[in-house]
Amino acid sequence: MNPGETTDPSVPPGPLTHLSLPDSSEVRLQNDGPSLLGSWTRFFCPPPCVYLAGPGWRVKPMQDQVHQSADTGPTVCGYMGLDGASGSAPETQKLNFEEQPDSREFGCAKTLFISDADKRKHFRLVLRLVQRGGRELGTFHSRLIKVISKPSQKKQSLKNTDLCISSGSKVSLFNRLRSQTVSTRYLSVEDGAFVASARQWAAFTLHLADGHCSQGDFPPQEGYIRYGSLVQLVCTVTGITLPPMIIRKVAKQCALLDVDEPISQLHKCAFQFPGDTPGGAGTYLCLSTEKVVRFQASLCPKEANRALLNDSSCWTIIGTESVEFSFSTSLACTPEPVTPVPHISTLELSGGGDVATLELHGENFHAGLKVWFGDVEAETMYRSPRSLVCVVPDVAAFGSDWRWLRTPITVPVSLLRADALFYPSAFSFTYTPEYSTRPRPPNAQEPAPDADALLESIHHEFTRTNFHLFCPT
Repeated sequence: MNPGETTDPSVPPGPLTHLSLPDSSEVRLQNDGPSLLGSWTRFFCPPPCVYLAGPGWRVKPMQDQVHQSADTGPTVCGYMGLDGASGSAPETQKLNFEEQPDSREFGCAKTLFISDADKRKHFRLVLRLVQRGGRELGTFHSRLIKVISKPSQKKQSLKNTDLCISSGSKVSLFNRLRSQTVSTRYLSVEDGAFVASARQWAAFTLHLADGHCSQGDFPPQEGYIRYGSLVQLVCTVTGITLPPMIIRKVAKQCALLDVDEPISQLHKCAFQFPGDTPGGAGTYLCLSTEKVVRFQASLCPKEANRALLNDSSCWTIIGTESVEFSFSTSLACTPEPVTPVPHISTLELSGGGDVATLELHGENFHAGLKVWFGDVEAETMYRSPRSLVCVVPDVAAFGSDWRWLRTPITVPVSLLRADALFYPSAFSFTYTPEYSTRPRPPNAQEPAPDADALLESIHHEFTRTNFHLFCPT
């Protein structure tokens, strides 16, 4: 999110799709003597985080610049809690944002929890942002979160995929030495390197990897991740990857070398680097204080199919999810909250040539929104909160030489509210050229026979329609 600039900013409250207990000792205490604890609480692990991207967060609105102070920090503060579907007033935690080396503002709800009295299986996180001076900026909701208090003890199978992790999923990894909550370290990325952080965690895309491909150049494969598979972790923000590794199931601080069952949420696992000597225990991804290193394991003396690990080589895996909201306001500051933020999910083109309409499918649409193609406003008709229809502007609006266009013109598709609040999107629209010959001055030489070969191929490639959509994958 960005209240002052037009660079595609975002606020991603990065909620977990699952919850874990902070310590198994709390479970035992509750089970052995219920009268000792009225209720125990379940904390998020890793905790929900909020990032504010874009320089506009430090730009004061025009009405505040008259009384500008020496404070250069963020102009907003946040409050995060759970939705109130349980019938009780939701607890909220204040977020204090701090600037990161990448210029984003970071806030973390480290002590946010769901109590045992709340029997819901699903809920949403709610983030409320307030500008300095008390003006409401907006209320943002996460996707639906499923509660899992502890890992499943059953052997997972593909008949019950509710807890299984599929290739391409986003996951987080954390480590607890001797099961102590205060020693929790999260796998993260800082300054282009993998680190073990006590404060911040990174989301990684977990792919099934091809052992014949080089690092960073592997075709993603579909399917559920199984122990013994070759996988690759890719940071969702930086794109930095670890080398392909074999994921192993962990039990009693041992890596099980012969297990191939599907991986489940909150399971303990280890990551073995391939290429070790046959018959050896192998080396594993390990943390050392804040560094990520390799640990040389040893074979279990009594069982050759097990490798002895240390605490720092055992990771807990959990699915994660994020949502992003992008907007930009003027320095004058809009009087109404920026939420609900409209979201475009798909585009549908009808017609072609001189008359074409584009239908936008999504959510949170209203009659006050207009569709823009680049810096050109389109005639927009509101159908429903999930549908907008607009007339595609003529290509002549984007240049005087459009009649002799030789390359496609691509413009971003965005939405503008009546009070000039700007919502960028991930979609763009492309005008493709029609085959035509630019008039030549008198006495000019004839062009080479193949001078328009490229233009002709573009014309045939896009058939007779003048419009083509580039949609995100």
